[in-house]
Amino acid sequence: MTSFYTEKELAALGLKSYGKNVLISRKASIYSPEKISIGSNVRIDDFCILSGEIMLGNYIHIAAYCALYGGFGIEMQDYSGLSPRCTVFSATDDFSGNFLISPMVDDEKTNVTGGKITIKQYSQIGANCVILPDITVGEGAAVGAMSLVNKNLDEWGIYAGIPAKKIKERERELLKFVKE
Repeated sequence: MTSFYTEKELAALGLKSYGKNVLISRKASIYSPEKISIGSNVRIDDFCILSGEIMLGNYIHIAAYCALYGGFGIEMQDYSGLSPRCTVFSATDDFSGNFLISPMVDDEKTNVTGGKITIKQYSQIGANCVILPDITVGEGAAVGAMSLVNKNLDEWGIYAGIPAKKIKERERELLKFVKE
């Protein structure tokens, strides 16, 4: 017996759509599955949380303990990935003290804001990174472990730090492995 859902179990999850060769751990938590689209050749490991509007392309790996909070939408394009313990927030509460904070509080007493997160193709996010709302991670960008992404990242750069800053350009040799 595998720790991933069978084809029959995947169909029963109620996902908006999913492709071929989709491996989702039985230990992952999926909320609002009707808002989640998953391409082909995607693997989601143990103890991940997927919630809200999420669109995953093809050839994606989401490693253990990642959380994707897609209140305003999250899109991961082909050949992108999240290393263990990444958290992706497309929405955030107002911590100013002027509003209450909790999904259990009436909406008029909170001030949730945010924006879609797009992680473009060939990008990789290192372990324990946090991505804040309304961010685009450019094509081919790589983010070092334990970084905070609080602004858009240009394509084919290597970034690290709190907040993430560009360290250098990233090579594009990996493109020779992709058949168009």
